[in-house]
Amino acid sequence: MPHPVKTVRVVLLAQPGVSAFHLSVPLAIFGMCFEGRPEFSVRVALEGKANTASHCLLIKEDGGLELLDAADIIVVAGWPELDRAPSQALQRHLRNAHARGVHVVGLCYGTYALAYSGLLDGRRAATHWNAEADFQSRFPAVTLDVDALYVDEDRLVTSAGTGAGLDCCIYLVRKLYGVKEANRVARVMVLPPHREGGQAQFIDQPVPESARDAALGGLMEHVRRNLGQDHSIDGLAAKAAMSRRTFTRRFAKATGMTVSDWVLAEKIRRAKELLESTQLPIETVAEQSGFQSAVSFRQSFKRALHVSPSDWRKTFAG
Repeated sequence: MPHPVKTVRVVLLAQPGVSAFHLSVPLAIFGMCFEGRPEFSVRVALEGKANTASHCLLIKEDGGLELLDAADIIVVAGWPELDRAPSQALQRHLRNAHARGVHVVGLCYGTYALAYSGLLDGRRAATHWNAEADFQSRFPAVTLDVDALYVDEDRLVTSAGTGAGLDCCIYLVRKLYGVKEANRVARVMVLPPHREGGQAQFIDQPVPESARDAALGGLMEHVRRNLGQDHSIDGLAAKAAMSRRTFTRRFAKATGMTVSDWVLAEKIRRAKELLESTQLPIETVAEQSGFQSAVSFRQSFKRALHVSPSDWRKTFAG
């Protein structure tokens, strides 16, 4: 993309109680100067009179919603109350800004402000994985990408939680000024210019520890201790002294998962533990986690978490 002919004007929208981190991320990224010239001018807009962020930090705003009318990029830095829609005035400013070609950005829960304004209807978006169910119930017309670190659809840019705001802002630098400038920002921030994988690697995905059904609980412990064995549904049903149909029905009721999905999740969980706590070769991790080969292990792990076992170890090993 060609270098912009003018300094890009960024307006950060701060709400009372906004996360100090979410506000500081775009301030840090867009506030940098390169070779003595500002690539971006950054101003803070505050709606209303209250001017405190989280942890009682004071916000020194540059003005009110009128600043949004002169912006090239508007960043909604989080959204403190998910069940509170933006004011009609703010919604109108956001819609008008997008209509005239402005990039409108929602960092983390800031996606809610865009969704409440109707900007995301019929489009893809991202937000923090913890709000997945709430967001989907509130905004059924929006396609929530539950794994993406950030999404850009027609200048509506939304990001997943917390650290993904950094990825999102660096992406905007890359989009507007190119790879070289984005890499320079990333080096200053001591960050990768682009992260592989998505939210899946950070989402807490609990696997049922046991079942209320005593027979199934004992069987699940047996499987955990013997992940390398072939655990067919018929074989497990026979161990539980049930018909296949009864076993699968009771297992799904007790765990909320199919038998095959539960067994695979247990194998993945064991592999994660070994990758984080040992330096065992990948082949050994695969074997001790119950996979038939390192190839099938890598494929299953990447499919489940969107990163390779080696990348997982680099990120999460102690």
